[in-house]
Amino acid sequence: MTDAVSYPVGVPVQLAPDLHCVLAPNPSPMTFWGTNTYLIGAAALAVVDPGPADMQHLDALLAAIAGRPVTHILVTHSHLDHSPLARPLSEVVNAPILAFGDAQAGRSHVMTRLAAAGLTGGGEGIDADFVPDECLSDQAIVNGPWGTIRAVHTPGHLGNHLSFQWRQSLFSGDHVMGWASSLVSPPDGDLTDFMLSCQKLSAIDATTYFPAHGPAITDPKTRLAWLVGHRKDRETQILDQLSLDDLTVSELTRRIYVEVAPALLPAAERNVFAHLVDLTERGIIDAWPTLAFTAQYHRR
Repeated sequence: MTDAVSYPVGVPVQLAPDLHCVLAPNPSPMTFWGTNTYLIGAAALAVVDPGPADMQHLDALLAAIAGRPVTHILVTHSHLDHSPLARPLSEVVNAPILAFGDAQAGRSHVMTRLAAAGLTGGGEGIDADFVPDECLSDQAIVNGPWGTIRAVHTPGHLGNHLSFQWRQSLFSGDHVMGWASSLVSPPDGDLTDFMLSCQKLSAIDATTYFPAHGPAITDPKTRLAWLVGHRKDRETQILDQLSLDDLTVSELTRRIYVEVAPALLPAAERNVFAHLVDLTERGIIDAWPTLAFTAQYHRR
């Protein structure tokens, strides 16, 4: 899907009955053509992922809303390209912000330990100030004039990541995208959680996924299978290399990501480390002297 034609920036595009997308002006190697903000409903609206702190995008959203009441603002997770505009939008349209929790909500036990030991994120842009008005637990139901939305806790890309099921569609945030696999960067992301979330989504009957970046995914089951297979293939690559040598995160990354642009190597290292944490916790490899980004890893 990487060759799909972008939606026009700032212009509401109808994707389905009662569903429009307004693209934010924040394209990058990590966001593809920018953040998709979704407007659900007709006479009254729910907004999914208001996007980055960009007043041009706020103006575009308000133009698309066109004075209609907004009942809820839903946030998939608190990265800087998703959540910062929620509060300014809320103040204008007088709607509550709903999400799983703040930036550290849903963080796994192992990631909590790593963070306490001093591990910081890889610069992916956490909205540390984000606090929703209402916290949604897994399977929570939100009702409005546009129908019913069910929150599905899908940690992995971030501990507080939610997907939202509406009708036969699922707003998959950054967990499932059509243009690339999701970044999993400890201590904010957890690969074990990511794989479990893929399994959870595979049991949900949805015909279309609307991701936060890129075009709609019209064959979700196939895409989920690809994501799981991609991660398993990466795990095999890592274990093959560790069968040859004891290696650090950096050494592993440069052996495996041989065709990646240098600017993307730091993100690749975070993905490799996510696998190493998962493999260590599963007892397949050992970390010396202790589980850390700077450790050396050994296959048992």
